[in-house]
Amino acid sequence: MPKYKDIEYSLTRSKRKTASLHIERDGSVSLMIPEELSDSDANRIIEGKLYWIYKSLAEWEDLNATKVKREFVSGEGFLYFGRSYRLKFIEEQRLPLMLKNGYFCLRTSKKCTQVTPHEAFKEFYRTKGKDRIPERVDLYRRKLGVNPSTVRVMELKHRWASCSENGALNFHWKCMMAPLLILDYIVVHELAHIIHPRHTTAFWNEVDKILPDYRERKEWLKHHGAEMDL
Repeated sequence: MPKYKDIEYSLTRSKRKTASLHIERDGSVSLMIPEELSDSDANRIIEGKLYWIYKSLAEWEDLNATKVKREFVSGEGFLYFGRSYRLKFIEEQRLPLMLKNGYFCLRTSKKCTQVTPHEAFKEFYRTKGKDRIPERVDLYRRKLGVNPSTVRVMELKHRWASCSENGALNFHWKCMMAPLLILDYIVVHELAHIIHPRHTTAFWNEVDKILPDYRERKEWLKHHGAEMDL
């Protein structure tokens, strides 16, 4: 991994025209640059943004101080659509994890093929996401007048969602922990990238047309995103 002074960063080259610098959800620094730029050019970009990087990393540390480390024990709360449901252990049920009667019910029977609690929750969120997220995408793509090529729910590591150059949308399964208002913000954000790939004024204006309160939703995700984890 490249390093400039005390800043380690991931470097990606693509057929883009401008450089783009991000502090990812895990606190890592990523830089995307045009193919023709050299490593020295990348370091110069980092040098020019050092103050912003240090400031953003300090803010990231403050925000992540609220990160919750959940334990898979009876009574622990797990999020689904912004609401916390307590965990209960059930010996027999059809699926490893089900949401019923106001509880997350985790199967413990040894008669069935066992998966870890972590895997059971990930599969629950993925399955629910594959149903609900395309519905939200379909609702808002009509309002924006765009047509994504695909919609997938997957493990995205550092981001809530992404939009490729060909309009393929990917959403992290953790999005299913967010309140619907926040999920809709993530959906509209990525759909707007089909029209405007960069976070330009035109991009935010596009988001504002659909969600006039997007700033509040964006701020909520910034301050509460660390809580949306297993």
